[in-house]
Amino acid sequence: MPPTVRQWHVRPHDDHAVRKLAASARVPGVVASLLLNRGISDPAEARLFLDAPMAALHQPHLMPGIPEAAERIVAAVRDKRKICVYGDYDVDSTTGSAVLLTLLMKLGADASFYVPLRLEEGYGLNAERVRILASEGISMLITVDCGIASIDEADVAREVGIELIITDHHEMKDRLPAADVLVHPRLPGSKYPFAGLSGSCVAFKLAWAIALKVSGGDRATPELREYLLDAMGIAALGLVADVVPLRDENRVFVRHGLKRLAEKPSIGIKALLEAAGFTDEKPVRAEDVSFRLAPRLNAAGRLGCALLVVELLTTKSAVKAKEIAEYLEGQNTKRQFIERKIVSEAKEWVEREGYDQQPGIVLGHLDWHAGVVGIVAGRLADTYARPTLLAALKSDDGVSTGSGRSVSGFALHKALTACTELLIGHGGHAMAAGFRVLPSNLDQLRIAFNAHILKSFPDGPPPPRLTLDAEIPLSALSYGLMRDIDKLEPYGADNPRPRFLASGLQIEGMPKKIGEGERHLSFRVRQGGITMRAVAFGMADRFDDLMSVNGACSLAFTPKINEWNGYRSVEIEVVDFQAGSEVRLS
Repeated sequence: MPPTVRQWHVRPHDDHAVRKLAASARVPGVVASLLLNRGISDPAEARLFLDAPMAALHQPHLMPGIPEAAERIVAAVRDKRKICVYGDYDVDSTTGSAVLLTLLMKLGADASFYVPLRLEEGYGLNAERVRILASEGISMLITVDCGIASIDEADVAREVGIELIITDHHEMKDRLPAADVLVHPRLPGSKYPFAGLSGSCVAFKLAWAIALKVSGGDRATPELREYLLDAMGIAALGLVADVVPLRDENRVFVRHGLKRLAEKPSIGIKALLEAAGFTDEKPVRAEDVSFRLAPRLNAAGRLGCALLVVELLTTKSAVKAKEIAEYLEGQNTKRQFIERKIVSEAKEWVEREGYDQQPGIVLGHLDWHAGVVGIVAGRLADTYARPTLLAALKSDDGVSTGSGRSVSGFALHKALTACTELLIGHGGHAMAAGFRVLPSNLDQLRIAFNAHILKSFPDGPPPPRLTLDAEIPLSALSYGLMRDIDKLEPYGADNPRPRFLASGLQIEGMPKKIGEGERHLSFRVRQGGITMRAVAFGMADRFDDLMSVNGACSLAFTPKINEWNGYRSVEIEVVDFQAGSEVRLS
């Protein structure tokens, strides 16, 4: 089956508004236009968005629970109590755990950390593990990026005498856990100015408050200030990996945090960058985190245990850091192989059984890996434009782990709530969620899930929409334009890299299939007297479609600067294409 056709939409352009914002915010017209496309029309907000000064970080004491949590933790350190930082296996949690653990070690605390085994213990707080930690003498447990929905587990902590401090940013249930302190930017009654923080940044805010408290004033000591700058970089990794909106103070974290990582990396980060092929002279961008660093950090948690990631981010041994970074590299390669295999099997199954004609997709298999089904669910949701649930089934009808990904306009966590009678448990948010299910209930889950989707989309899920910032000619793709649009860095969720339309193009020669497995296309396009190289990643299977009208086409794309052997050129990274001389817009 060909990929789902996306409807192209070019944002309207208001010349008067562009000129007004360009003059008042002192930015080039193209930057003003892009800001307006992102809903930013106020000059002061525009400058704050572009400059992202360190002063734009909100003070930590504004977040519910942080003042009390900082006071309790400082007291526990002083009293030499055994403290455990309890994280989770994704990048957001492991980085946040590393932030807090590093500070506790610096303060001389009797501190340890724990990351649950994904396949054995599942997501978040585990009641049995809480009991084990208590038996080992842990008297304070600080969660990172988990716990806000752990009602029963919090009761167990209280039962075994553990002081529980929960730090999280996920969706809350109707009832809050009975922890000693809850730290969350969106607690009922919260006046915290920004609701979109990641778990790692919530942990950073708590660490900042602790640093201020032990420093005895409104400013951290020079040593702790250096720690906080390093910690900002670690937290930024988790922030980008968790795909939270790159607005407000999140831009500050990423702008200054990634700069710190590149200029003054810790021993562990240096080893990670080297393993990922970074050179000293290249900056670390948000896209590098998304596509190169986060997959490596996530690999250990997906295929086994993420404890190694926290060790990498906190170790003081260059030898150990190198060993862990190389191990993560191998795990990531293994993860890619497993992912490609499952994607191929799932697509074949979907099209054989006609599941792509149903409102949603629900699949499960005994041979699928629980740590990878979430990525594959995302691939299928993108390909077929349908909410997708995938499960790694266990034999003998054992409780199986699944993961889901959604499409725009459909709240996946609400859909799972509607199917709760068929599930052992579930959690997540609108676009991504996890669940546990008995294999014998999978067919019924498919029926119930599709029925719920039909209530939202009676005519079936709408085709995905590709929104483009403007139509521009190839002649406009200059180094000057690249410098201007890069003022909007860092790019990410809620601030995507600008996408443009170029129509009336003609492919010169024959596109080449390139890359591992020949999965990508490279070709040159001409418009008038201008020719330019274009690269279409993952689109080799659309070769015939691209050339179906003798190479006439329109491209949706992002412009990139390609550097190779000291030569720099602006080229096109294709997001989508339409064959033919006429472009079709919605």
